Amino acid sequence: MKRNKDNEFWKIPPRIKVYEALGCIADNHVEFKNENEAIVTSSEGNRKYSVVFDLSKNFIISDDNGSKWKGYLGYPSIAVLMLKGVLPFNKKISDALKGIKWYTLNKMFKNYESTIEEAERIAEQRGCSKQEIREFVENVIKDIKNKKFRKSIQKERQEVLTALQS
Repeated sequence: MKRNKDNEFWKIPPRIKVYEALGCIADNHVEFKNENEAIVTSSEGNRKYSVVFDLSKNFIISDDNGSKWKGYLGYPSIAVLMLKGVLPFNKKISDALKGIKWYTLNKMFKNYESTIEEAERIAEQRGCSKQEIREFVENVIKDIKNKKFRKSIQKERQEVLTALQS
């Protein structure tokens, strides 16, 4: 049986997911349960997402909505990869995005670009330029493209799915 490459690798996320990951880290919303699993709390604090990973195999999976329904690498996974040193991290930008309620902004603006502009406005008030943020985010997106993170490894898929369901 031929494997579908679309089901093996994560799609590239919308840029806003990098912003959300940076804010998530500043808010201390990533808790590592062990060397291969983390729990990530949403910006509103009302949802928790499970992230399971094996970095030796470039594998990561999460049960956030973007990952489950859209097939892109979601912000919980991006945050974990940043904290593990696999993706770039910028503390200054992260701190400038601290405390932003992403769900509320997305609901209010109804499109990611407007939400990004509002987040950048807040970050500028905290000493981070829009250009600095955008350049950093583009570098993270390029890194995600280049590293091609896997969302399935045939042999271990059932174990991971079982772990996410428990």
